[in-house]
Amino acid sequence: MKKLFLIIGAPGSGKTTDAQKIAENNDKIAHYSTGDLLRAEVASGSKQGQLIESFTSQGNLVPLDIVVSTIVHAIKNCPKDIIVIDGYPRSVEQMSELDKVLSADSSVVLVNVIEVQVSEQVAKDRVLGRARGADDNAEVFKNRMRVFLEPLSDIQAFYNKKGILKVINGERSIDEIVAEMQGFIESRI
Repeated sequence: MKKLFLIIGAPGSGKTTDAQKIAENNDKIAHYSTGDLLRAEVASGSKQGQLIESFTSQGNLVPLDIVVSTIVHAIKNCPKDIIVIDGYPRSVEQMSELDKVLSADSSVVLVNVIEVQVSEQVAKDRVLGRARGADDNAEVFKNRMRVFLEPLSDIQAFYNKKGILKVINGERSIDEIVAEMQGFIESRI
């Protein structure tokens, strides 16, 4: 049985870096990001990849069912049994659809959702400080933060009700955050 951990957090919370480091530190853990999974599917040349590209090449969002099936396909075909996916779910719809799919599939269990919490100011300072691309500016950050925050209380409530939400303070050093998150994941597997 595959064990799945989802990591959510604001833009600039460090969730991707945290997940990458955990996978580097433990060879039993695989790490994926949703965007990387979609790009890999396109690169594979599969029918699913061609369908994804038909949306992304036009600048359109990939439909929910395709995103979820891509994630589930990656999980099932992962050579490792412990999988960490960061940046998912981003909406109540994504959360509900994944829950529905996993409820019908006994080969994968969602063990925990880990939220890396940072204040909006810390997130903003990190994103604007890294300035990796054209989307790392105050205007875009404000919109990305709004998109993150709008569904957050519903997502937290849903996973809290299931008893699987773990909140980690993301305003510490990367080593402290990774050590806590990795220790938590390893204690759950």
